[in-house]
Amino acid sequence: MALIYLVEDDNDIREIETIALKNSNHTVVAFEKATDFYKKLSEKKPDLVLLDVMLPDENGYDILKKLRMHSETKRIPIIMVTAKTAEIDMIKGLEDGADDYIKKPFSIMELVTRVKALLRRTSVSEENLIKRNDIVLDHEKHKVTVKDEKIELTYKEYELLRLLMLNPNVVLSRERIMQKVWGTEFEGETRTVDMHIKTLRKKLKEAGSNIRTVRNVGYVMD
Repeated sequence: MALIYLVEDDNDIREIETIALKNSNHTVVAFEKATDFYKKLSEKKPDLVLLDVMLPDENGYDILKKLRMHSETKRIPIIMVTAKTAEIDMIKGLEDGADDYIKKPFSIMELVTRVKALLRRTSVSEENLIKRNDIVLDHEKHKVTVKDEKIELTYKEYELLRLLMLNPNVVLSRERIMQKVWGTEFEGETRTVDMHIKTLRKKLKEAGSNIRTVRNVGYVMD
């Protein structure tokens, strides 16, 4: 399911949220402070962030603004979770870029349902705008960028990259790639895949290292 980053300084609430989300088959990484959250965020982007407002080292609203200011994080779905129940606080969070707002105390069912609903809404556009590390593929514009630099790809290179990006951490066999991208199951043609992977990696430069060879099997986007 989804990778969720949970930023909450209350130990009891953090534990309850973590257990509930893991029981819903999500992968959860929890943080007590913003500094730890930022460090992990620089290593790997989550599918969704649950963000408390009152944190020991930084206000949740300020964290939200920072995330929305940067191209690499501005589209991450974010749910604000806070004990501030005044309407003005909710409006502030939504205006600053939060996708949803949950007031404490809340039921576990409400939390899980809100997370599920937001992931469902954002996954609709996921196939059109895919981000994997420094690579961004905008399918509506048929455009690929690496660190905001446009990468020129052939049609097959583009389709190959999109297939890999839509299946992160899934090893795709050469035969499956041939079937999906070239529309053929001829095993004798699988060297075509290797040649396209080679040119694709070269064009992606350093980001090409995200495409890993699995010996005797195929390829995977890490």
